[in-house]
Amino acid sequence: MFDNVLSTMIFLPIVIGLAVMLIPFGSNAARRIGLAASLLVLLLGVRAYFSFTGSGQLEFAETRNLIETLGIAYRLGVDGISFFVLLTGAVLIPIVFVVVRDRPRAFYGNLLITAGAMAGAIAACDLVLFYIFWEIMLIPIFFMIGLYGGPDRRAATIKIMLYTVSGSLLMLASIIYLGAAFHAHFGVWSFETIALTGLDLSGRTATLAFFGFMLAFAIKIPIFPLHTWLPDAYTEAPAAATFLLSAIMAKIGIYAVIRFIMPVFGPELVHYAVPLAWAAVIGLIYCGIAAIGQKDMKRLLAFSSASHMGVLALGLFCLNIQALTGSIFQIMAHATSTGLLFLLIGMIEDRLQTREIADLGGIARQAPIFAFFFAVALLASVGLPGTSGFIGEFLIILGAIKFDTTIGIFAATTLIIGVCYMLWMFQRVFFEKGNDRTAGFTDLSAAETLAFLPVIVLILLMGVFPQPFIARIEPAAQNHIATVQATGRTSGQIALDHTLQQH
Repeated sequence: MFDNVLSTMIFLPIVIGLAVMLIPFGSNAARRIGLAASLLVLLLGVRAYFSFTGSGQLEFAETRNLIETLGIAYRLGVDGISFFVLLTGAVLIPIVFVVVRDRPRAFYGNLLITAGAMAGAIAACDLVLFYIFWEIMLIPIFFMIGLYGGPDRRAATIKIMLYTVSGSLLMLASIIYLGAAFHAHFGVWSFETIALTGLDLSGRTATLAFFGFMLAFAIKIPIFPLHTWLPDAYTEAPAAATFLLSAIMAKIGIYAVIRFIMPVFGPELVHYAVPLAWAAVIGLIYCGIAAIGQKDMKRLLAFSSASHMGVLALGLFCLNIQALTGSIFQIMAHATSTGLLFLLIGMIEDRLQTREIADLGGIARQAPIFAFFFAVALLASVGLPGTSGFIGEFLIILGAIKFDTTIGIFAATTLIIGVCYMLWMFQRVFFEKGNDRTAGFTDLSAAETLAFLPVIVLILLMGVFPQPFIARIEPAAQNHIATVQATGRTSGQIALDHTLQQH
């Protein structure tokens, strides 16, 4: 099993998810089966962690030809970037099966299929294979929102479907272009990422292909102004689906830019780095301001998540080692903190039948362990020193200032907005006077506490001892930056050109 650890982590949850949907298990049995499958995937991921060297090269590689004449193959592998994204999902998924109860068995089956497809998208080293998993992971999300979401779930489902399908079709056209370009250059077909880095792309068609990929990933992240699907989808989706969208799927959009755009479209990324960086900063500011006026906890956190994704995206476009390392680190940090917050808010809604901030208060007195876990996740989300959120944001801001001082200052100062609205929400919900609705709020059970505790420990561990994580990330990040800089212009030169244009 360990010889094919990536395939097992992908197909074990998919196969069991299909079985759960097709075999008439009871709801509780389906949940327990899902929990067992996700724990097995986690154990495989932990075992792989101790064998992972972090050399910067692909590890645990698997290759099997699918359509040899077209160069389409089942290629898997992970480096310091993809492995930690994969491991983050493996750590978080079991928590969902512990805390999300009383759902139909199809709901748990969809969760497992989504988890497996996300692992496939992360580990894929062939663009066609990546596209297949990219599409598969979206289908269960549509069903979970459309069947089990809030009162406006249909409109939210249609909106996310239109956005994602449009982006996926553009990406598919770009993938076909790359395969045809490789065939024109070398006389054979290939969609392998490493092979495609050998292409000498130029001209209008290459730029269009770049934007085909970039738009698909920008929708998923999302980057301003392609974010408008997010507040509705996150708000109307059930807590588990919102968790998947925010904690993992959005991060796959960030990861995909690193994995596919940086090595293949380096010159185009260099050329458009400054406007893309500004788009990320504008999204950070806009969504942060929008969050201030929200009265619904989940909608507030949805805008907050979109704002913080702007920070992660900014780290990509600064094109230096500090910012890119910060973005990869922040993928794990943001996934753990925001993922926990969405699940905890979902528990509040299930127990009190409301998410309105005005209806809540005094929860800390009724449930101190719940309040403590919420506080740790919230403080990590806003980047408090000593938590995982600080390290990644610090590296990103450092790299942003190195890239463009104005962009870096804007990003650093506007992060304060997030601190304000998150602390206001926490004070109002947990410490102000309670009411009849919140008087009966119960604390986390022993099983729920044990499920959340490892992630809380991870948040603190990453904040206090980040070097073991950074040491495994940096070699892969350096390889990607070196590939982009091989185009002949460093990030400093990009910033210099931008400054000269302004004057």
